[in-house]
Amino acid sequence: NLCPPGGEAVMVSLADLLDRETVALEQEEKRPSVARIDEQNCIGCTLCIQACPVDAILGSAKQMHTVIARECTGCELCLPPCPVDCIIMDPIPTTLDSWVWPEPEQMERLP
Repeated sequence: NLCPPGGEAVMVSLADLLDRETVALEQEEKRPSVARIDEQNCIGCTLCIQACPVDAILGSAKQMHTVIARECTGCELCLPPCPVDCIIMDPIPTTLDSWVWPEPEQMERLP
C-alpha cells in the first residue's frame, strides 16, 4: 500500500463506496517527484531499468542511463536496486498549472 492512485482521498472514497475498511498507508503522502540519474556516477548496470514499471528509464548495459521525466510516476521503485545510489528524486515544482486547492481536511493541517 505504498502508492494508491489518487492518494489517500481516493482510497477513502473507494473504501466507503465498496463498504470496506481503509488500509492505512505505509508512509505519509509525499510531494510529487520524478527520478533523475546522476549520469557521472551511473555504471550502466540496468537494474533500475528492470525495476521501472513504466519504462521511464533508458540506457543499455555499461552505458549511462537517463530518466524520461514526463513518463516517471515517482514511485521510487528504481531506488533500492541501484548499487551506486546515483538516482535522485527531484520534487516537481508547483506551478499555476499544477497547483490545486487542498481538501478541507488538509486545510486544517496547514500552518
